[in-house]
Amino acid sequence: ELKEIVFIIQSQSNSFHSKRAEDLKRDILKQAADLGKELPTVLLTHQMDGHEGAWTILPLMRDFSVTYGRNSSWIFFCEEDTRVQVVKLLETLGRFDGSKEWFLGKALYDEESTIIHHYAFAENPAVFKFPDFAAGWALSIPLVNKLAKKLKSEPLKSDFTIDLKHEIALYIWQKGEGPHLTPVPEFCTSDVKSYKADNCATTFSNFLPLCGEPVKKEDVFVAVKTCRKFHGDRIPVVKQTWEREAALIEYYSDYADISIPTIDLGVPNTDRG
Repeated sequence: ELKEIVFIIQSQSNSFHSKRAEDLKRDILKQAADLGKELPTVLLTHQMDGHEGAWTILPLMRDFSVTYGRNSSWIFFCEEDTRVQVVKLLETLGRFDGSKEWFLGKALYDEESTIIHHYAFAENPAVFKFPDFAAGWALSIPLVNKLAKKLKSEPLKSDFTIDLKHEIALYIWQKGEGPHLTPVPEFCTSDVKSYKADNCATTFSNFLPLCGEPVKKEDVFVAVKTCRKFHGDRIPVVKQTWEREAALIEYYSDYADISIPTIDLGVPNTDRG
């Protein structure tokens, strides 16, 4: 049933982005109304007051479990530019037993180990799959309940996030104790007008807004952060390449060097971290 799907739009409070998210919410609800179905719950993450770091999703799991753990089957996440075909989404989720733990999405993987993923799975990076948020992704309620229980007993150790989609997949996987991502071909990032979208439950709108005339470079100030040990090797590269493109540029460092020149901020360099 459509009412058993909770839609979570991963939104931003900026007026441009929030409007895009509200438009998507209206579209989902209109599709539901046109089907004569009971309207589902559609939430925007930036409106979830009281949840610091709501955009990182995991802090919301306990509330999802308490509020929807008994009357829903799926939590479906998507971005503001994801386009959802509600009927096809119902059919797609209907293939999976909602009483079991499922982590569904369009699978991404690293072709080679990468620093932003802390070189995880370095021997075979492609073995670990994580979801493409643009295509939408879904968690079954039993999995949500399990994650909520774990988060209650073991609060998140860090509030530092680099690549959310990879970190969520790692947390769910729990070194083999939890499910891997199950690839779902109906979760797509093809353009909505593409022939490839015919069998898709989700597509992606590659809409680029008209932002007006380009900003004059005289109106852009470029601040370059550096430190003394890089004055002799990195700064010359900047000066020989793109510095000439910047009308207004300053170099900030932990040491004043008039030959560059740099401005000493009075803050010592952090060697690591």
